[in-house]
Amino acid sequence: MEEIRLVPSMFIGVDGGNIISFGSGQPDLPPPKEIFEIVPRFNGFKYGLIQGNANLRETLATQYRGSDENNFVITNGASEALDLTFRTLGNGGGGKVLVHRPYYYSYPPIIEAAGLEPVFTETVDGKIDIDDFHEKVNDCKAVLINSPGNPTGSIQDINTLKEIENVTEDLGIVLISDEVYKDLIYERENYLLRGPHVVTVNSFSKTFAMCGFRVGFLYSNDRSIVDNVIGLKTHTSMNTNILAQEMAYTAANASRDYVDGQLRIWRERRDLICEGLEDLGLDFWKPEGAFYVLPKMKDPAKAVWNLFKRYDVITYLGDWFGAPDRIRLSYALNTDKIEEGLNRIKRYLDE
Repeated sequence: MEEIRLVPSMFIGVDGGNIISFGSGQPDLPPPKEIFEIVPRFNGFKYGLIQGNANLRETLATQYRGSDENNFVITNGASEALDLTFRTLGNGGGGKVLVHRPYYYSYPPIIEAAGLEPVFTETVDGKIDIDDFHEKVNDCKAVLINSPGNPTGSIQDINTLKEIENVTEDLGIVLISDEVYKDLIYERENYLLRGPHVVTVNSFSKTFAMCGFRVGFLYSNDRSIVDNVIGLKTHTSMNTNILAQEMAYTAANASRDYVDGQLRIWRERRDLICEGLEDLGLDFWKPEGAFYVLPKMKDPAKAVWNLFKRYDVITYLGDWFGAPDRIRLSYALNTDKIEEGLNRIKRYLDE
């Protein structure tokens, strides 16, 4: 293998030609058609509210029992919601954040940039090891849960989530729930984490295929966190794009049939790629949500590089996600490309 350091930025946005990308996790499906109908008549070009458009926050409040529009902040994607939350928590002089591994590769850098220290609790086949969780949580300032998860596609068991709710509430620590894939679950309904210091993070990127519009939000009953986030956002990005927010408002009011239709497609693709990986003899656990699968691979760095350079196939290195013996595949692409990509991986393995 050529001497080269593999980093995510080498592959993000790379597309076209003969390339098949199992890399970036962005839906290839279209957003709700209604969101484009507002563009010709939109005429708002002044600064918006830092906290976010009132109509969007009011609509979100109808989806979260016991909340109102003041419990929400509209952000530039879920990434800004996480960044602002951690920087708010880190302002008090550091502390530890407990994250389950494998994890989304941006978590540790975001946490560290806020002056906090990421520590990791282990999973078994993508499921949180609750005994290991108990051993590590006591001296933490916050816990971060991602269910359904990137890169595993796993959903955490409801009993585990309830125990995490109770433990964090008893300890008085902040529980952050990254739920950007909450509408993409194949096995059951999403379980919404609750508590006095819970921060729920979500976005319109995955459910409504609006990644490039950069509209996310955070929700919390802890108004001190909400107020501190608004204060920080005032001096950083200010308001989130107001046209994109209006499009998000329209998407939030779209028919549930749209989401159900998307979910059927994701389930079909999940089943297709899992069948293909089984035929290749690769070891993995079957995703229960999101659109990722994390198979084991001999010499993952060599595989990722050679698949890209010799077979025009983009995969992501498991080491970026805290899974050094694996690679991550996103099945956010049509079935023809999934099948062709699997064929190319087979040719690589046959060598």
